[in-house]
Formats: sequence, structure tokens, C-alpha cells
Amino acid sequence: MGLQKKEMLRYIVFILTFVISSVAFAQKKELPDFTGLVEKYGAAVVNISTVQAQRDAMAQLFPDMPNIPEDSPFYEFFRRHMQPFSAPRKAEPRSMGSGFIISADGYILTNAHVVESADEITVKLNDKREFSGEVIGTDKKTDIALIKIEAEDLPKVHTGDPDELRVGEWVVAIGSPFGFENSVTAGIVSAKGRSLAQENYVPFIQTDVAINPGNSGGPLFNMDGEVVGINSQIYSRTGGFMGLSFAIPINVAIDIANQLKTSGTVRRGRIGVMIQEVTKELAESFGISNTRGALVVSVEKGGPADKAGIMSRDIILDFNGFEVETSSDLPRIVGNTPPDSNVSVKVWRDGSVKTVKVTVGEIPTEETDRSHQRKQDKKTDTSNRLGLVLGELSNQMKKQLDVDNGIIVEAVQPGIASQAGIRKGDVIVGFNSKDVKNVDQFNQLLEKTNEGRNIALLIKRGDLTTFITMKLEDVD
Repeated sequence: MGLQKKEMLRYIVFILTFVISSVAFAQKKELPDFTGLVEKYGAAVVNISTVQAQRDAMAQLFPDMPNIPEDSPFYEFFRRHMQPFSAPRKAEPRSMGSGFIISADGYILTNAHVVESADEITVKLNDKREFSGEVIGTDKKTDIALIKIEAEDLPKVHTGDPDELRVGEWVVAIGSPFGFENSVTAGIVSAKGRSLAQENYVPFIQTDVAINPGNSGGPLFNMDGEVVGINSQIYSRTGGFMGLSFAIPINVAIDIANQLKTSGTVRRGRIGVMIQEVTKELAESFGISNTRGALVVSVEKGGPADKAGIMSRDIILDFNGFEVETSSDLPRIVGNTPPDSNVSVKVWRDGSVKTVKVTVGEIPTEETDRSHQRKQDKKTDTSNRLGLVLGELSNQMKKQLDVDNGIIVEAVQPGIASQAGIRKGDVIVGFNSKDVKNVDQFNQLLEKTNEGRNIALLIKRGDLTTFITMKLEDVD
């Protein structure tokens, strides 16, 4: 009987060992193999380096000296007697990034920040050939750039559908982290539709793929070898990979690239509303059972939403057939809607859902933005004793903001005002008991106020108008 028991135990141990080995072998077989993918599609991934021309050496060494033409005799005098070193006319490669070929005739997608301000772009292929790249167009709002090299019969990627991605599936990145070309890293999709601060137009794909400086602009592949995203950003406290990487969905990038190729600019819709998240507390106060939608805080006078009858305190639930789950969804949905489109918008108002028709407006193009920025750059950026950089309100801005007078806060430097809670974009309409009419008047009132005195600024922020008080004294 004892012998039978021993035999039975041996049999059980054998069976368990077999089962464990089989499971381990099966798990080993299930681990992904990326070799075929890399061999087949890696050749379409490129390395991008850029050079930015330096300012004239004299201007670098003596920034306060007037600009002296090189053909002037004074230039040679200063060059010989005052310039201690001969500075090169060109910088070394200023940045390094990645990209990928989307057409056999040389169109390449990358990030806008990779080629920003570049005077020279060099594209290096997997077979070591190098080409000069031309920027066809960039879109800073989505961080997409389309560049072109003069070549034919190039290897190209195939694009997939990011909407088909599932959280948890394997993805692969190929790029040039820290300049190490054709580096391959892999991981899984961590989340989809991520919204990041200051990034209103991209539903990012979050992964745990190792992405580092130099990977920017490179492709994110699914296991079928299709590009589903462009690696764009990392979340890091050290500057290196920490397990949080973000990619721009390829369908967003291709749409931007097509517009850049056709017209050199990107058109985006707007309706003229300020919105905020519907929190649990707000939902409860409005008497609704969920936190879906985007709460309208204010409506631009005369804007598309105003003309359509959308009102402050409306909650936008659906725009042009797309559900608005969170407030961050709305800018992306509206921005992707062609200007001049007539769309239906569902809003919650006073306990019921209403449908209104909106004719979508247009966000100013990049060229308009650059023109506006050039005008802004001409303004002085000197802050006053509060630490505020102030600007005048145009008549159109006053109309949009529904104010008769005031000035706008263009920047807030560390100081008294920042400690009091003044923000960029605030409109100052009152100083103590006086209306604020322009920047000069405000600064005069400020200069006449002695140190140690309290002042009260009447601030308009969105629909809210309130006094903010502060004491004129040195900031710790």
C-alpha cells in the first residue's frame, strides 16, 4: 500500500511538472516578436537633424553695439581689435529628432518642434543616404510638421486606425533617442484620448514605450506594422523616460499634413465660448445626475455661439453628432469641424435638452498668429512695480469682453500681483474708485500710491468681476 502511494505521488508530481512547463512554454511563445516588423518597416523611419544660423558674431559678443555691416571699415576694426575669438557663422546641429516617410516621393511626417526655427534640415535614411529637407508647413497647435526631400521610390509606412487600438496591446517605437539612430523600443498602450495641459486639439495615445529626446517625430507601430501615432511628448521630472509617453494619433496627423500640403495652413473651427468641467458639485447644484458635457462660462458677443442662442450656464452635450463627455473634448471636436459648417448642438438648459443650429467660425491661421505675435514682440515687456505687463484693449476686444473700459494683463512676473492671484488674461477695469482707461493712466495712479498702502483692483475674468486687494510693499 505504501508503494502504491509513492507511485501515486510520483505521478502527481510528474503531471504538475508537465502542466507548469507547458504553461511556461505557452507563455514564452505568446511573447511578441518584433523582428519582422522592424525589418519590414524600419527602413521608412528617418533621422532628422537641424541647424539654426547664429546671429552675426559681433552682435553676439557686443549685443548693445549698433549693427555694423560687414562691408563697413568699422566692422573690420572691431573684428580685429575687440573680438577675442572668431565665432563660427553656423551652429552645430541644434536639435535631433525622428520622422517617417509617408509617400514614396519624399513626404515625411515629424513634430513641429523638431524643425522649429531651422535654417537647414538634414534627413538621414536607414541606408545612410542624406538629403536636404524642405518644410512644407507646420502646425504648432498639434505639433505636426510636413517636410519634403527630393527622392523617389522611397520605402514608406502604412497607416492604421488609432480608434481600433485597445488599451493593453503591444506597440513599437523606432527613432533616434539621444542621436542613437534606428533604436527600437516596445511597450503597451496605457490609455487613449488623453488630454494634456495646453494641448486642446489632440486626443493623445498614452504608452509606456521608452521615449527619450530624439524620439520626437518618430512612428508608433501596432503589431500589424501600421503606424498609429507620432511620438511627441514624455512626462518626466528628470528629462528622461519615466514610463509616460504620448503619441499623436496618426489620423489627426494625416489630416493636418493634407491641409499643409494643399494650402500650407490649417483651418480650424471656433464658436466663441469659454467652458469648464462639469464637476460633481456643479452637477448636483444644477439638478442633473451625471457630469457629462462642457459647461459654458461665457459667450463671446456676436460670435457663432451667441448668434445661435447658446447661453452662459448651458451644458453642451453633443456637437455635430459627437458626444461631449468632458470639457476637454469640445475644443478638439469644434476645432476639427470645417469653418462655415452648419451644425447641430445639443445643450442642457434649465432641466431639458435643446438643439440649436450653429454656423462654425474660424480660428485665425498660423500666419495671422505670427503677425499678431510680431506686433506683440514690438511692445515693451517691462513690468510695473506690481510685476504686471499690461496692454491696451482694442474696441473689438472691449465689445467681446462686454466692457466699456479697461486694460489687459499680458504677463505676470513674480511680485505683488502674482501673490494676490492676478493672472495673465485678466482685465483690469478699476483702480480703487477710478475707472481704468489705459495703461499710462493705470501706471500714473500706481506711481502716486505710496508704499505700504492697500490698493483694490477691479478684475474681470470670464463672467466674474471682483475686487482683488494688495499692499504695496516689497515682496518676500
